[in-house]
Amino acid sequence: MPENDQNPTGGAPRPPAAPAKPAAAAPAKAAGAAKEKAPPPPPGPPDPPPPDGVAVPAFLEELQSTLPGAIAQLSYWVGDWTVIVAPGRLREVAAHLRDAEGARFDYCSDATAVDWLGRPGPRFDLVYSLYSTALRHRVRVKSRVDDGESSPSLAPLWPAANWLEREVFDMFGIRFEGHPDLRRILMPEEWQGHPQRKDYPLEGPGELILESPQDWLRLGQSIKESETES
Repeated sequence: MPENDQNPTGGAPRPPAAPAKPAAAAPAKAAGAAKEKAPPPPPGPPDPPPPDGVAVPAFLEELQSTLPGAIAQLSYWVGDWTVIVAPGRLREVAAHLRDAEGARFDYCSDATAVDWLGRPGPRFDLVYSLYSTALRHRVRVKSRVDDGESSPSLAPLWPAANWLEREVFDMFGIRFEGHPDLRRILMPEEWQGHPQRKDYPLEGPGELILESPQDWLRLGQSIKESETES
């Protein structure tokens, strides 16, 4: 046995030394430290203007000259053009894009909405995607609709918009004037609320609809308190 492992008094060998303890972890933050504030709600999409060097298509220039004031903004992003329509001008802009010789958008490929809850101004973006099967180009048409407002239906211009607008109504609650058959298409007719609105309760509709998320939190807390007391 090595000399270092022997007891100097001649007794039993010494036990091996215990391994060193790891350094203590840094102390956690004090309880009750101020939490970071939640970020504000997004203000809405940026809708960037076309960059320098990107020419505006001729059919959009014709649209602007034919319907002065109908276009609030032109946006260009990742190769796609978006026409942001001034309030109350959606139907005439859509009709021009369908009928003008240089546009000829004969197909509505999609319609949807985006809920910008908390954004100043109109709450919803209503978005139509159009395609020309003859000229093989695309454009996106966007109008802004506030909560409780209706928008003119584009189903009389493009029959494909019929079911697409019904889905927007079902999911977001946006109503369409002049729609031939505006009723739910995904949810049952008796369903409460519109599931893609940002204030739709995560718990589901239950037996009542509370539009405010704070009301749902208060309701959940009162239920927990009543269960604890019982």
